[in-house]
Formats: sequence, structure tokens, C-alpha cells
Amino acid sequence: MKRLLFLFIVFLSFRAAAQDSAWIRDHYYKVEKYIPMRDGVELFTSMYIPKDTNEAHPILMTRTPYSCAPYGEDKWRNWWGTYKRIYFKEGYIMVTQDVRGRWMSYGQFEDVRPFNANKKTNKDIDEASDTYDAIDWMVKNIPHNNGKVGVFGISYPGFYSTMAAASNHPALKAVSPQAPVTNWFLGDDFHHNGAFFQMDGFAFYSAFGKPRPKPTTEWPTGFDYYTHDNYKFYLETGALKNLAALLHDSVAFWKGLYAHPNYDAWWKARDARNATKNLQPAMLWVGGLFDAEDCWGAWNAYKAAEQNNPGKAFNKIVDGPWYHGQWASSDGTHLGNVYFGSNTAEWFQQNMEIPFFNYFLKGEGDISQIAEANIFITGKNEWKKFGQWPPAEKADKNLYLQPNGKLSWARPTAIKSFSEYISDPAHPVPYAQEVHFNRTRTYMTDDQRFASRRPDVLAFQTDTLADDVTVTGNVIADILTAISTTDADFVVKIIDVFPDKLGYDNIDIYAEMDAEKKYPMGGYEMLVRGDVFRGRFRKSYERPEPFVPGKIERVKFELPSIAHCFRKGHRIMVQIQSSWFPLVDRNPQRFVDIYTCSDKDFQKADIKIYHDAANSSSVILPVLK
Repeated sequence: MKRLLFLFIVFLSFRAAAQDSAWIRDHYYKVEKYIPMRDGVELFTSMYIPKDTNEAHPILMTRTPYSCAPYGEDKWRNWWGTYKRIYFKEGYIMVTQDVRGRWMSYGQFEDVRPFNANKKTNKDIDEASDTYDAIDWMVKNIPHNNGKVGVFGISYPGFYSTMAAASNHPALKAVSPQAPVTNWFLGDDFHHNGAFFQMDGFAFYSAFGKPRPKPTTEWPTGFDYYTHDNYKFYLETGALKNLAALLHDSVAFWKGLYAHPNYDAWWKARDARNATKNLQPAMLWVGGLFDAEDCWGAWNAYKAAEQNNPGKAFNKIVDGPWYHGQWASSDGTHLGNVYFGSNTAEWFQQNMEIPFFNYFLKGEGDISQIAEANIFITGKNEWKKFGQWPPAEKADKNLYLQPNGKLSWARPTAIKSFSEYISDPAHPVPYAQEVHFNRTRTYMTDDQRFASRRPDVLAFQTDTLADDVTVTGNVIADILTAISTTDADFVVKIIDVFPDKLGYDNIDIYAEMDAEKKYPMGGYEMLVRGDVFRGRFRKSYERPEPFVPGKIERVKFELPSIAHCFRKGHRIMVQIQSSWFPLVDRNPQRFVDIYTCSDKDFQKADIKIYHDAANSSSVILPVLK
């Protein structure tokens, strides 16, 4: 019966989409144009324009490196597959544009093209100037527009949204960068704290990075893997220079990435936060608490915009319990085995994004419900509104590692105490339990019991909590360590340990059809936040330093914000390990250039984590009062 109900719901969804498709074609027409930029380069632009000429319409634009497809004025984009079809019913002019050098646009593409704040001639271009020129053309040439423009985009288009905001065209009134690519060395996509996220990087650039010498509508092909076991592939491929050889020196950004192993001027120029000064449009930053790709960007771009625009009237953030882009889907009810008690995506669409654009582009509705920070608290499964982020009501509290795998708010009292493990690059700790090919998005909430059972993973946990503990803000890992080699990575994970007798409470619709697929949530070790730090950068990202073998040193770093309630009856766990494979490349644990070193440079390391009175390792949690 439940299966029939599910299939009926799917049928109704498809029928509704077909009806929307017919309505849009009846009420809109499509125009494709090449819009000239100030330096003469033309960018391909696809516009869906209302047939209604009785009123003026706002323009809502996305600039993308992922194509305006389908191409042809008789071929229509699948806008109506998501809630964005509402913007058609609202009468928006919907625009997509291939950015410079991608797909059907002319010019030279550059990854995360640096923002140029000092443009002097028409030859000085960046993504902000391209956006300015596109908007200027549209408001002058699209019939019956109301002179107001909004820009939004997710991920890489989120980066272009940040750059759009920096254009400060007078017609640009509202911008929503969503999971915006912001800094590819410190926290987004391809590096976290200097550690290379090789699996995402290689999967992406082996197709995306291929040269495109002239405009095209053809999708590039990716790399032909010899196995669909990603752990096996990356382990057998070996050192990063072997991975680079598979691309045959053809990908420009990959070569640049390898040539800049430290946080130098090349990387700093590509930090999108450089474009967050003097922002004129209203800003709505959007991110996902469990975004496996660009979790860092939304938090930190918002923070930079706050600092760089004191007193700005509208600079807000929304962060929900989402994987990458889940807020734009039809289902925000769960991620993996963890459920959120409601359709959080639909709530965002109806209460945040659509009212935001309607207010600033149409002068309709009310935005008083959009607070400074609109954050979903997992665990409690409720939206909370805060006057700032992190909340003023939070207090940073040290949760100390203790002997015998304990975790406590009290500083340890032992004279000399440590836990240790052997980190072996030949047998790295997997980031997920199952054998698979594509990087999963559910690993951000996955059960960590498989890792707890490994000898090269340390696990510390509190006693059963007598009261709820709500954590809102950035977690700081403050680790006192001594290693036997000259370099190592440190992966720190914050975990919610469910009660053992919870049973089968959290199941998805498919599991309801088959009782054997129910996941045992009793004792579930839910990953709330995990991140990696490359130890050589413990004092400076610009000037890395080797460890002195055997010397106790501090490794202190910030993890992206979390918003989670550890419920009464649960436990808080901290896991520490030195590999997270193949998500993150393996540190050879020798102070060498990791991008050019050989397989012979990889060696085992003895890692000691101290928890005594003199060397008290801890995680610092922002506990809501």
C-alpha cells in the first residue's frame, strides 16, 4: 500500500511539472543573444521573457560555467523542475549566461578569476565588470523590464553571484550567493586548511578543466577509471605526481594548484572575500550545515561582508541542514539516516528566498521574518533566528580529552598522559564505510562506528548527558601532539552518540517498504562536523614548518560553524585520526613538497595526543547559554 502511495505521489509530481511546462511556454518566449563586454568579448546569454506587456518585469540572473543548455530558442531549460518555476508565475525575466571562455561564450576562461578593484581601462576586466556590462545591456534592451535586477547561483555560480554584487550596477538590487566558492585553499572544495581534497579535485577537473579553444555545446568526457572502487584507485595511483600524470599536463588550474603548495599571493588573489567591500545590493547568503563541497564559503563570505560593510542595511545569512544545493530541491526532510522533522528546503524557499527577491525586485511582501542569521538547529530540529552570527548568547567552553577515552569539561589532572596511534599511509582511514565510486554527500552525517573500531583512530566521549547541550558557532580544535616524523595531518571529528536503546527510529520512505533496510540508530555515531588540518601549517599557511620529531607542539585550528543540539541521554564524542581517504590526499608524513614527492617518501608515523595537566588537548565548543 505504501509503495502504491509513493508511486502515486511521484505521478502527481510529474503531472504538475508537465502542467507548469505548458503554462510557461504559453506565457513566455525565449531569446538568445551575444552580449558585448567592454573589451569587445561577447558572452552567450539565454533569456526567458514574459509575453505580458501590461506591466514591467524584474530580471533574475544566474552566471554559470556549467552552460546555458539547452541551446536554441526552441529548446527550453528545465526551470520548472524545482521551485524556481514560481518565479515564472511571479512574472520574472529569467536569464542565464555562459561566463567568459565557457561553452558558447567567447574569451579566455580563468578559474576563480581574481577580483580587480582598480580597473583603469576597458582591458581591465573581471567577473564583476562582466556582470556590470551584462546588466547594463539587459536593462537597456530587454523589453518591459522594470529596471531592477537580482542575481543568484549555487556553488561556482555562487562565486559569480559574489562577483556580481561587487559590480555595484545601480540596477542590481538583490544578490543571493548560495554555497559560494570563496577560498579554494582554506576551506572550499579542493583544500581544507591546506590539505588537498584529491577525490573531488580530480573528478571535477578531469572533465571540467579540459581546454575549450572555441565556443561549443559539447559536454567534455571525464577520466576513464579502471575501477569503481575509489579507495583502491587512489591508493594504487599513489603519490600526487602520479595523479597529475593522468591529466597529461592539459589542465591549467591543476598545474597552478600544484605549483602553489602554500598560501601565497596566487591563492590570496583568488579569495572571493576580496570582492565584499562596499556592497550596495541587498545580500542573502545561503549555506548548508552538511555541505560536503562549499560549507566554508557561505559562513566566511557573510562574515567578511559584515566586517567590510559596517551598518549595511541588509546582509543576512541562512544556513540549514543541507547537502550541497539541497535547499533548492523538493526534499529537505533528511540527509542519509538523519531526519529533520520537516521539509526544510520548502521552508527556505517559501520563507526566505522568494520573499527576498519579491521584496527587493518587485516591492512586494514582507521581509521582517528574515533575521540577521536564520539557522536550523539539528538535534532539536528547529529554526532559530539570531541577531548576529555566531550568536551573542554563546559561550566558548573547553571540552577536554582525558585518559582512557574520556571527554570532560574539567581540565585533566594527570602528570603525563597521552594516547597514541600509528598512522600508516599504506592503510589510510577511509572517510566512509562502504565501497563506492563517487564521493558521497551523506558522509557528512554518516555513522562513525566503523572508524571508532580502528586502531589508528582515537575516540574520546563524555558520560551520558544530563541536559541538552546546544552548540552554535565555530568549533576550535586545540591539540597538543608529538609525532615521530616531520609532518602529519590531523582530522578532528565532532560526533553525536545516540543512546544504545534508540532502535529503528529514523528510516526513510524506501526503508518503510522493506523492514530489512531499516538502519539501526541505537548507538549511532552521527558526524556533526569533521575537518582536516595539514600539520605543517600550524604556525602559518604562508610559511610551513616541519615538526621536530618527539617534540610536543600545538596544532590549533577552526572548524566551520555548527548548529546542533546534543540531546539529554546522548554523548558527545571526539575522534582524532591522521588520514581521511580518499577524500583527502595522504600526507607522506615527511616534510617534502607533497605535490611532487614520490611513493618512496611515504612513511609511518607514531602520533601521540596529550591529555594531561601541562598539555591539555581539547575542543572548544560554542555552547548556547
